[in-house]
Amino acid sequence: MGSPYLVPVAALMRDVPSVRRVAFEAPFDEPHEFAPRGPAETDVFPEALVQVEVALQSFVGGLRAHGRVEAPWHGICRRCSAPVLGRSIVAVDERFVERREAGDEETYLIEGDVVDLAPLAHDAILLDLPLAPLCREDCRGLCPQCGIDRNEATCDCSAPRDPRWATLDGLRFADPG
Repeated sequence: MGSPYLVPVAALMRDVPSVRRVAFEAPFDEPHEFAPRGPAETDVFPEALVQVEVALQSFVGGLRAHGRVEAPWHGICRRCSAPVLGRSIVAVDERFVERREAGDEETYLIEGDVVDLAPLAHDAILLDLPLAPLCREDCRGLCPQCGIDRNEATCDCSAPRDPRWATLDGLRFADPG
């Protein structure tokens, strides 16, 4: 067994109920199975180290994996286009079964006497990636007129007027007082 994602579970499956704690660190995608995403999409480097900490608890016909998965990600700020680095920490609570029955579509399979935690880790991390990350919560973004980074400098640009709303400029309300 070369991959730390592959965990032998024969003893767990024989001794129901029992628990085995598993903790390791491994590359996210060492065999490079995932195609890199586009430059503007949040992604995880294949060599990024994933931390997996789960308790495998046996039940008749399967296992429950409960714990957390953690990995770094990178992306581009949606407001100013600066590079952003972040970390996903995802709670996992999934089932592994020996064979799928009706209604078990969202389970992972136990293959032989081994569970492969790689699909669980990949699914958890990829589903947790932010779609539009920010470099910081108060990012002011780029000026739409001149393109200056408003986090670093200011400009005197004003927003263009939309002619569809121009008639409302002359609207005045009487003071109710």
